[in-house]
Amino acid sequence: MAHAAAPFVVQDIRLEGLQRVEAGTVFAYLPIKKGDTFTDEKASQAIRALYATGFFNDVRVSVQNQVVIVQVAERPSIASVDFSGTKEFDKDTLAKALRSSGLSQGRYFDKALADKAEQELKRQYLTRGYYAAEVTTTVTPVDRNRVAILFSVIEGPSAKIRQVNFIGNKAFKSSTLRDEMQLSTPNWFSWYTKNDLYAKDKLTTDLEHVRSYYLDRGYLEFSIESTQASISPDKKDMYLTLSVHEGEPYQVSAVQLTGELLDKKAELEKLVKLKAGDRFSASKLQDSTKAIVDKLGQYGYAFANVNAQPQINQQNHTVALNLQVETGRRVYVRHVNITGNSRTRDEVVRREMRQFESSWFDSSRLKLSQDRINRLGYFTDVNVTTTPVTGTTDQVDVDVAVKEKPTGAITLGAGFSSSDKVVLSAGVTQDNVFGSGTSLAVNVNTSSYYRTLNVTQTDPYFTVDGISRITSVYYQTSEPLYYSTSSSFRIITAGADLKFGIPFSELDTVFFGIGFKQYRLDVDSATPTAYKDYVASFGRISNVVPVTVGWSRDSRDSALIPSRGYYTRANLEIGTPLGSSKYLKLDLQQQYYYSFARGFVLGLNGQFGYGKGLGGDPYPIFENYFAGGIGSVRGYEPSSLGPRDASTGDPIGGAKLLVGNVELTFPLPGTGYDRTLRVFTFMDAGNVWGDSQNINFGDLRYGYGLGLAWISPIGPLKISLGFPLVKKEGDKYQKFQFQIGTAF
Repeated sequence: MAHAAAPFVVQDIRLEGLQRVEAGTVFAYLPIKKGDTFTDEKASQAIRALYATGFFNDVRVSVQNQVVIVQVAERPSIASVDFSGTKEFDKDTLAKALRSSGLSQGRYFDKALADKAEQELKRQYLTRGYYAAEVTTTVTPVDRNRVAILFSVIEGPSAKIRQVNFIGNKAFKSSTLRDEMQLSTPNWFSWYTKNDLYAKDKLTTDLEHVRSYYLDRGYLEFSIESTQASISPDKKDMYLTLSVHEGEPYQVSAVQLTGELLDKKAELEKLVKLKAGDRFSASKLQDSTKAIVDKLGQYGYAFANVNAQPQINQQNHTVALNLQVETGRRVYVRHVNITGNSRTRDEVVRREMRQFESSWFDSSRLKLSQDRINRLGYFTDVNVTTTPVTGTTDQVDVDVAVKEKPTGAITLGAGFSSSDKVVLSAGVTQDNVFGSGTSLAVNVNTSSYYRTLNVTQTDPYFTVDGISRITSVYYQTSEPLYYSTSSSFRIITAGADLKFGIPFSELDTVFFGIGFKQYRLDVDSATPTAYKDYVASFGRISNVVPVTVGWSRDSRDSALIPSRGYYTRANLEIGTPLGSSKYLKLDLQQQYYYSFARGFVLGLNGQFGYGKGLGGDPYPIFENYFAGGIGSVRGYEPSSLGPRDASTGDPIGGAKLLVGNVELTFPLPGTGYDRTLRVFTFMDAGNVWGDSQNINFGDLRYGYGLGLAWISPIGPLKISLGFPLVKKEGDKYQKFQFQIGTAF
């Protein structure tokens, strides 16, 4: 409010009504200064400027004897923001969300912001399926011109999807189509997935999945005519109705490649998965065009494009496909940009790149680079993309975006047997120390029968050429004969190893190493005869100086959650004459992963171990293999399979090992295709045999069962329930097992 006044020179400015706002703050916003000429327009500007600050509810400007009087009524400040009745959301989370929108303790109260916050709360409840939720905002004045804001919520029941109906489908059952959707009626896992709550974005995705299902099976004329979501009067139940038009399935009448084929037509035609006479499949067509684009990318054509032009014959229900190839210009890579690695050093990622700067673009090298970065195990997601360089036609930048995961892990293992025995272990591992790419592991075994301290340091790039170095120091006290409670038998092992890995190709690494081990056997009258005989012949202390030669090949797409590829490992250890025991020990392992359907992965693992004494020496008993339990044949007690001592009946291991595992992994029902939470079924087989025994497949023990695999914040977790398939006298069984930090 401004009182009309004749222009005059301002002699002074007086402020009235201030409580918390500093006078200097008001003068800073006020467009009138002492000595200015006061006019009605200046008064209006002053009122608008002070209102715009948001500090005041009322502003008045008046004059008295060439003095400008500014009277203000400050807005109340917010003393507190609280919530009542909110069970679905955490109060702290809601308060944090409101702070970002300007509604928090200490700020000035704005009713418009409060109303906006109320509507946002209602919207959040709608996304969770609470269509009956009511939100009431109460503003209570308190002392010193402050207000307390309370959002009272009556959540009501959440609306669950009770039915998902299809109209017009004849070729496929409604239950088949519902399996393609995330949204579903309530099931056992709805508390985790929330898929029984209606969400518009999820429905949009589901409609695309249904459309893709039909197009992959030849229904080119398929369309979704309408979707309807209705809610019951009590707002507790949701009903989805989808009306579809199927049409008839189409067959491919002809496929031809045209355009810029670079004299490689025959090579490109082999990549086309659709042939004349096949039923049309959108996914096969997409795979074909992608394969052609990838092949052209290997020749430097980063922006090649394949345009599929269908010629539809509606009368005969056939389609002729013309794949028009456009290569574009051949390009080379200007820069490789790495983002998302806040902890991992840039060089750790960059040294895995096989697509180099200032070289021709090669899509195969780009894919190899992505796989190598994935196999580091430092990231949950690696996304490699290309971006054209502005102002050029023959340059691209390669952008590598990574999402880091915690590389420090606490490794825990436990097993529970029918005889109430408990086996526990623990370890601390940091796979990416200070972001350097080196790993450091300290494992401490806290089992009742083992005491182990192992410190291992791995530098994957000990030299710039990629030669790795593995150094380990360990000390172990073990009581392998844990069925004998009266024996004080111990095997005490101390040693150190130094190993170098030399990469011979992108997939192959050869290892060379040398080590020192000292074994001390503490025996007593209850010790099995096999160990007492060994001590009588070679003494309580044995020093071993082994040399090792190994080879590994790793083509898995991920070291954390492999879904395709294979891993092969071979290691030969020879006890040299520098020690008191001369022997050879051969270890072979083969893993294979095959992905099929959507989210289904078949994993195969095979292990073979063979030990033999050299120079007339027997194979040292402390190098024996053991089988049974986690990591070998689930369903049996750990280390319980194989030869047993004639006098005590305790398992003493053997010089030969054979283990095989088959695992089928698939998404947890109701979770979509979440790779971090999976269910698996397994079949294990294996056993060990003594030095003088031959491997006999009739001695194999078999176990089967199911389990749950979860990539938890502290490492991979596996929970399994195993049952022995073969039971023989003397076998010990174990059903429930879990382990954190395990691989296969």
